[in-house]
Amino acid sequence: MTERLYRNDVYMTECEAVITNIETKDGRVILEFDRSVFFPEGGGQSCDLGFIANYGQGQSSAGKKKDAPVFNVTDVQEDGERVLHTIETGDPGVFRTGDAVTMKIDWDRRFDNMQRHCGEHILSGIFYREFGGVNRGFHMGDDYMTIDISLEEKPEFKEVTWDMAKHAELCANEVVWSNAPVTVHYFATKKDAEKFPMRKKLEIEENISIVCVGDPSDPSDSVACCGTHPAYAGQIGLIKIWKVEPNKGMFRIYCEAGKRAYLDYQKKHDLVTVIGNKYSAGPDDLLDKMAAHDEKSKAMRQELGQMRRMVAEARIKDIELGLRELDPEAKMIVRIYDDLRPDDLMNIGKAFIGNTDKLVALATLTENVVMLFSDGRSFDCGRLIKENAPIYNGKGGGRNDNARALFPSQEYLETFLDLLEKHIR
Repeated sequence: MTERLYRNDVYMTECEAVITNIETKDGRVILEFDRSVFFPEGGGQSCDLGFIANYGQGQSSAGKKKDAPVFNVTDVQEDGERVLHTIETGDPGVFRTGDAVTMKIDWDRRFDNMQRHCGEHILSGIFYREFGGVNRGFHMGDDYMTIDISLEEKPEFKEVTWDMAKHAELCANEVVWSNAPVTVHYFATKKDAEKFPMRKKLEIEENISIVCVGDPSDPSDSVACCGTHPAYAGQIGLIKIWKVEPNKGMFRIYCEAGKRAYLDYQKKHDLVTVIGNKYSAGPDDLLDKMAAHDEKSKAMRQELGQMRRMVAEARIKDIELGLRELDPEAKMIVRIYDDLRPDDLMNIGKAFIGNTDKLVALATLTENVVMLFSDGRSFDCGRLIKENAPIYNGKGGGRNDNARALFPSQEYLETFLDLLEKHIR
C-alpha cells in the first residue's frame, strides 16, 4: 500500500520515499514506494510524470549525494491500493528494495490537469443545474476536452443549442471569478458519502472522495472524483466552449480550461488581428469587410469567366478555320498556347470531339500539358498518349476521343508533338 501524498496536498511536488517492491513487465521496470506524490491515471485524468533520484541503501537526499542516478517516470497506474511507477530503464538491477529516493513531478503537467479537470467539473455542474444535463462521458485529450451531455432529466430541452452553451460558459466563468473554494471530502463507505449532495449517483462502495466546488450547502458542483484539483476555482483562470455537436443521442461539448483556454484565445486573437489587417478592419466590422470582399471577388470571377469563354470561342473559330484550310492529306492540326490553363484546353477541345476526322492537338506551356481530341474512330487519343508520351517522360492517358499528357519541360512537349505528327502521316 502506498501513501498518496497528493490527497493531502495537491501542491506538493516532491518528497523522499523508499522502494518497497520491484517488478518487470514486458521489458518495463515498475516500482512501488512507501509513499508517492505521483497521481496515477484515473477518473478521466492522465497520470503525473516526472523523475526519481535513487540514493541507494541507507542514503537520502539530505546527504547531498550529487551523483545519484536520475530516472524518468514515464507512466503511473494504480492496482487497488498499489501505485505502480514505470521507470525509464532497461535494467531492474539498478534498484533494490529499501533504496531511498527523491521523487519529483512535472508541475506544469500537474497544474494543467488540475485546471482542466476542475474546469470540466464546474461546466458539468452548470449544465446539470441550468438544463438538467447529465454528464455521461468525459475525455481530457491532448488537443481539447469533451463532455457528453444527456438532457434526459429535463425533456423540455430537445438539444443543447449554442445559446445554451454560451449561457453555461458564462455561468461557469462566474464560478471561476467568484474564486469558489474547491474541497475534497473522503468517506469510507457509500452510505456515508450519500449524505453529501452530489449531481450523480455513486457507483463505488468504499474509499470515496467527493470534490465539491463552492459551499457544500449550495455547491456549483459536487461529484465523486479521484483526480487532482486546485484549492480555489480562481486558479482555473478561464473556461471556454468551442463547439457543440450531436453524438449518439447526446450532445458533445468541446471545451478547454486554464492555460490551454488562454493560449487558444491568444492564438485566435492573433489570427483575427492578421486577418483584420489584411482587410483593414477591426473585430466589429471584419465580417462586413470580408462579405464585401467576397461579393467583389464573385463579380470578378464572373467577369473573368465570361472573358475566358470569349477567348475559348475565339480559339475555337481559329481552329475551325485552320481545319478548313488544312491540306487534305494532313491528318493533324496543332495549336500551342502560353496563356491558357489545362481546363481552358478542355473547354476548347470539347468542341471537336466527334466533329472532325482530324487529330486536334492543343498544348499549353503554362503547365506543359498536351491534349488530344478526335472523333474516336479516326484516331485513338488514349492509345497515342500511352504509346508515345512515355518516350519523352510524359505521363497521362485518357479515352479514345480525348486524352492528355503532362511533360517535364517545354522541350519534351514540343518534341512529342513533332514525333506524333510524323507518326500519323
